[in-house]
Amino acid sequence: MRRTRRPRLCLAGVMTVSALLTAPAARAAEPTDGHLTDLVNPFIGTQNEGNTFPGAAVPFGMVQLSPDTGHSTGYDYSQERIRGFSLVHLSGVGCRIGGDLPVLPTTGDVTRTDDAKYAARFRHEDETAGPGYYRVGLDSGIGAELTATARTGVQRYTFPATDKANVLLNAGQSLHKKVTSEVEILDDRTVRTAITGHGFCRDTLPYTVYTVTRFDRPFTAYGTWDGAAVTPGSRRGGDGAYVRFDTTRDRTVTATTALSYVDAQGAAVNLRTEEGRSFDTVRNAARRAWERRLGTVRVQGGDETLRRTFYSSLYRSFLAPNAGSDADGRYRGWDLRVHRARGFTYYQNWSLWDTYRTQCQLLALLAPREARDMALSVLRVGEEGGWLPKWGYGTVETNIMTGDPVTPFLTTAYQQGLLKGHEERAYRVLRQNADGVPPAGLPMAGREANAEYIANGFAPYVKGRPQAKLGDSDYHQGASVTLEYALSDAMLAQMARGLGHFADADRFAARSRNYRNVFDPSTGFFRARDASGAFAGPADPARSVGFHEGTAWQYQWLVPQDLPGMIGLIGGERAANDRLDAFFAYDRLLADPARTAREVWVHGDPYAYYNAATYNPQNEPDLIAPYTYLSTGQPWKTTDVVHAALTLFTDAPTGVTGNDDLGTMSAWNVLSSIGLFPVQPGYGTWGLSTPVFDRVDLSLDRRYWPGGRLTVTAPGTSAADRYIQSARTDGVPYGRTFLTTRALRSLRSLTFAVGPRPSAWGTSPQAAPPVLK
Repeated sequence: MRRTRRPRLCLAGVMTVSALLTAPAARAAEPTDGHLTDLVNPFIGTQNEGNTFPGAAVPFGMVQLSPDTGHSTGYDYSQERIRGFSLVHLSGVGCRIGGDLPVLPTTGDVTRTDDAKYAARFRHEDETAGPGYYRVGLDSGIGAELTATARTGVQRYTFPATDKANVLLNAGQSLHKKVTSEVEILDDRTVRTAITGHGFCRDTLPYTVYTVTRFDRPFTAYGTWDGAAVTPGSRRGGDGAYVRFDTTRDRTVTATTALSYVDAQGAAVNLRTEEGRSFDTVRNAARRAWERRLGTVRVQGGDETLRRTFYSSLYRSFLAPNAGSDADGRYRGWDLRVHRARGFTYYQNWSLWDTYRTQCQLLALLAPREARDMALSVLRVGEEGGWLPKWGYGTVETNIMTGDPVTPFLTTAYQQGLLKGHEERAYRVLRQNADGVPPAGLPMAGREANAEYIANGFAPYVKGRPQAKLGDSDYHQGASVTLEYALSDAMLAQMARGLGHFADADRFAARSRNYRNVFDPSTGFFRARDASGAFAGPADPARSVGFHEGTAWQYQWLVPQDLPGMIGLIGGERAANDRLDAFFAYDRLLADPARTAREVWVHGDPYAYYNAATYNPQNEPDLIAPYTYLSTGQPWKTTDVVHAALTLFTDAPTGVTGNDDLGTMSAWNVLSSIGLFPVQPGYGTWGLSTPVFDRVDLSLDRRYWPGGRLTVTAPGTSAADRYIQSARTDGVPYGRTFLTTRALRSLRSLTFAVGPRPSAWGTSPQAAPPVLK
């Protein structure tokens, strides 16, 4: 999901940009004996609207302490001035949010309060980063270092020798739209703020973040400001505060800032719980936390650049969702009341339209305990807030994007065994969501067009219809919304059947075929229908209307519950393969995969969603499209397309294809590189393709994956030898193009033999992923 439009330091561990740019070309090598964190480059995706951030965080932490350069979502590699180091960043989103409490060290008198004016210049040659750590030398002569715990950000500044070393805490400016802010200097070491803001792509209800910042030594002076008026000696202000130190002898100043979405007490509890350690101790703990997380996947083969790109994607996949409960378990729910999480961590920030397709499945595989808590958190939202979320930020619903992404998110959790003991509870709120529309008094939009969808079998496309609630409207995207609702119905039908709700299962399964109701036989493509039932917009599928961030060409494959049915609509397997070949420019791809990916699929602009008849690897609707060949008898072409798309992920600031969307694109890279991909999001079906590594060892949590370990091998895999000749599961020949979650739970090894030409493997009709009935 992305909204903004903009024109167009690579590190290994903490290697500088200049060192990396002058390093020799990557070459094939054995796995590093060093730390996996050394393979992570946090600068990947910080240019060309990947919208990632290079700063410090721990896995799923509440705090992401990172520099802001003036880009709407925080950091843009092409910019040269840092406005401040702020606490909250969502990795890879397309709209401004977060950026709360930008802090910047300065020297001299404090005369300017606009961060665009006092921003400090820097050079990438003097900038380094690694998991849990960021450092930059400012042209002012000040060095800044950042690290983090789950709920605090720690800053260490090294000043020149001066008696006017300042730290500016700007409560009044952030990436979002500020409503109110307050700042208070509590004593000679502590500053407290409360910041209320709103807005994500469009206006939202307001939310408040509370912070407490404690310095490692007393101030020599302080003051606050309101607007442009600076008041030395003042303890209270509306927009910001400065504190001053004498660094003529001791040149370093360290500050720890705690965050809470509950109240000032929560920020104080988080500070008291997580402070007290030196900067280097916190930095090392963050690095160890990332080492453990990355260590769940060990790869062999490929060159160092490929491994660095892979582990950087794995790193970004573990950045969100984010802890929302304080150290004492309290959190602010979507009813804006304070609740307490007992026996689990409450998480927030739900980019569900994106993450339901890849990232939630990767977390269920590699981080099931956290994924369980995330699913329970979404249930809490549904129960406390009155309805399930669509795109939630902090304590509010944004209603950004359309369809019903929460259903496949939660049914994925159910299918992966993460909801044990909570199945019926989850089913109740999912059925409410699937059969109704949220009351007018709730901010959630839910399935906004559900009444028409249930009555007529499709969501109508009503251009310009006034919106009843903030955010996006399902009525403006009726064609894609029908496909998304139908997908969700299919997944809920499987859950209903598994729980013994057979009448519901039959009803939802019947609704899952509603995709047929937006198929136009005269064009052979899906097409929006207006409120009267007439097909709407241009007949040319590349210029269709009513598809959210895409065209009929791109959405035609979004029927994972019944690909044979969709294939039948367009004329059978031969017609489907011809259309797929045209869609992927397959002949050109075979001749030059990387060039085809960059010049045919990608048109230069990350937000060029429309007027296209080819694959768009930069956006979510197409993420499962390459795996359609698994259902058309030509599975080798899935590998061809996937491996071409993987070339778009590089070890450079532009190395994420489109917005990363809280790890969605990164998870696609990780799963596709391993050769296991969730081809039916919301259900336990994993499509198979050729891995890019000779060997991948996955360490799995035995409470959810009894096998405890899965090893995927493809000896000799390469650009030349990329076609599966045969497969074995635990040594037994295996001819299907998919595995189920049930099979994966006890599996210890998946072995592929590869070669230079396509084979008959996976081509029988019985080999294709199942139809969900």
